[in-house]
Amino acid sequence: MLIDFNEIKEMTIPGMNGGTGTMTARMYNDEKYRIIPTAIHPGGSIGSHTQASGDDLNYVLSGVGRAVCSGVEEELRPGVMHICPQGEEHSIINTGSEDLVLLTVVVAR
Repeated sequence: MLIDFNEIKEMTIPGMNGGTGTMTARMYNDEKYRIIPTAIHPGGSIGSHTQASGDDLNYVLSGVGRAVCSGVEEELRPGVMHICPQGEEHSIINTGSEDLVLLTVVVAR
């Protein structure tokens, strides 16, 4: 399977899950996966929410931020992955002055 994200329309999403600021994303969805190249812009966040659709894996490509999963804070920087298992609550915050760029993969269980 080949997914060409250049052919998927980029969306601007304000206040994702009650968060702040904006993010842009190109979303691929099917019955097994959601694959989402995402940029959370400076001052933006994805609000706290329960991860219902599957395990959420967020690989940091650039920028810095913070993830909170079930009350545990983790520093986000290039080369690290934040994993929030299905059923857990989490949020992601851009703490830097540049975009926090993630490749997010949600795997259904």
